[in-house]
Amino acid sequence: MPQLSPLNWIFLFFLFWCVVFSVSAMIWWGSKVGFSFNEKMPEEDELGPSENIWSW
Repeated sequence: MPQLSPLNWIFLFFLFWCVVFSVSAMIWWGSKVGFSFNEKMPEEDELGPSENIWSW
């Protein structure tokens, strides 16, 4: 293995943990119960499109 400067080792250490935390956050976000693109709200089937309840 080639010699790396201490700054490069610090960068690789930081990069490794950023990847680990990013992948774990994506797995956590994807496994949430309420997360789905294709689900409709139950009131949309009965009343048609729901009204905008936000003031903006």
